[in-house]
Amino acid sequence: MAPIQPISGDQLLQVLGGDLMGKAAGQLGIDPSQLSAQLSALLPGLVDKLTPNGAIPQGGLGNTGDLMGLLGGLLQQR
Repeated sequence: MAPIQPISGDQLLQVLGGDLMGKAAGQLGIDPSQLSAQLSALLPGLVDKLTPNGAIPQGGLGNTGDLMGLLGGLLQQR
């Protein structure tokens, strides 16, 4: 199993797009660049926790609302 590779805030912004990042950052009350930097720091650990032993659980990863709620909670703790 390969280790989870990091992603930079700029790469994350390119993948998700400025509109989505701007909207999400606005909902959290932070700057989009701050959001992308925080997400890039959290993402490898989140992927590791969501995929025990490198495998997606049989039931899947949950719905988008649940995942965004989890991310929002993690970001507000930082």
